[in-house]
Amino acid sequence: MAGEALPGVSLTFAPRGPDEEPLRTDVAAFLGRFRRGPVATPVRVENWNDAVGAFGPPSGACAAPYALRGFFENGGRTALVLRVSGPAVTARTRWTVGDAGGFPAGRYQVLATSPGAWANGARVAIRYRTSTVAGPPTVSVRVTVPGEPPETFSGLPAAEVADRLAESRFIRLIPDRPAPPPGAAGPISMSWDLTLLGGTDEAPGQREYSDAVAVQAELPEPALLALPDLGTDLFGTTHTDMVMEVLRTVEPLLDRLVVLDVPPRLSSVDGAVGWVGSLAATGDSRLLSTAAVYHPPLRTPDGPALRTVPSSGHVLGVIARLDSERGAHHTPANATILEAVDLGAEFPEPQQVRLFDAGIDLIRCTRGRGLMVWGGRTLSADPRTRYIAHRRLVHLLVRAIRRVASPLVFDVNSPELRLTLVRAVTSVLLSAFRSGALAGARPEQAFRVVCDDTNNPPEQDPGQLVCEIEVAPAVPMEFIRLRLVLGQDRALEVIEA
Repeated sequence: MAGEALPGVSLTFAPRGPDEEPLRTDVAAFLGRFRRGPVATPVRVENWNDAVGAFGPPSGACAAPYALRGFFENGGRTALVLRVSGPAVTARTRWTVGDAGGFPAGRYQVLATSPGAWANGARVAIRYRTSTVAGPPTVSVRVTVPGEPPETFSGLPAAEVADRLAESRFIRLIPDRPAPPPGAAGPISMSWDLTLLGGTDEAPGQREYSDAVAVQAELPEPALLALPDLGTDLFGTTHTDMVMEVLRTVEPLLDRLVVLDVPPRLSSVDGAVGWVGSLAATGDSRLLSTAAVYHPPLRTPDGPALRTVPSSGHVLGVIARLDSERGAHHTPANATILEAVDLGAEFPEPQQVRLFDAGIDLIRCTRGRGLMVWGGRTLSADPRTRYIAHRRLVHLLVRAIRRVASPLVFDVNSPELRLTLVRAVTSVLLSAFRSGALAGARPEQAFRVVCDDTNNPPEQDPGQLVCEIEVAPAVPMEFIRLRLVLGQDRALEVIEA
């Protein structure tokens, strides 16, 4: 344009570039028993329909599916699910093609996609038609699994039937015998009706849970962890040892919180307090600060009836919801639990006090507000690591600092690198300060970042850089005391104590 040669204002419209992926601390990992699905392999699900597609509908035999559903019903958006199973057998049958032409194999093994008894009785109806003017021989397959919607595959080329059925949620075809040499023309159409049998399930033991815990530790996304079936599958000291193994695995990661359930068999207050006491007996506040216990379990709708389910899944959903609404540094308490109608057990106030004193976070039913999360403490008795809000803040800062520091790993250790690191870390902490996560009236009262010669002396290995970060987290308010004063003029005055 000619006008661009003269002073003035010109406008240029350009598409906005992609934003940096937001830092998330609301992704949960669920380790437990499911009806079907891959074993010890993480599967990412974004909603309840994704979970049902990957693992099948809840069967009533295990708690993890109901906990996962509670997570999504309460605002959770993303979960990584690991199915934990003991030694299990995959249901199967054989399909002999016979005289039907066009197949690359004369016999196939028909296997369920995952081990377990879920596929026993599954019916596979196969219909074959020879070549017509439309093309080569075609196959139609219908798979019907008890309790699940059927699958139908129509018009599959006979030569590709095994590859095309790789898309099935229920079955796989494995060639078992080479195809016979071409002979006389085969029948125009054929049909087979097969039934899968032989699948078995077995409850997981400590070894299977250990393997699953090790797998989740390698995943960078999860910031929350639940094991809803652990208290049912393991007992006594084996259960306690497994819980401590989980905490020892999670603690060095510095970026995730474990939400535990009181084992179902410990229904009394004495049993619950004794179990928590066995965990606290280690006296290791670092380990105990990685976990929180919520109790009692919840009663949730399950068709026309109600089912008692562990509360961990619903609580993780509440935490994830508050994370997106307010931030990870807010205490996950005083929030309503959705899609639950009652408590699995009612405790009078003196017993609630005992549970709270033992370090168990309560779920309470409040008149006019329904079921509410009523606690935000870890199992640690140390004031520095007592609050979930503080631990979640640390998890957020660790993830944020890893993101800004990772690109600097192979830079030369120089004053410029130190300044770059300090500025990047300071920007993260300033953001936390402005959101109210840190205490103090000014940033210098809320945090301090040191990366200079005081903690990196000349004699230190030049391949190592030390950056010390101190933060003062805002303390969540748990008790509000009000004093009522009746003056001589009979006026009522309310003063916060």
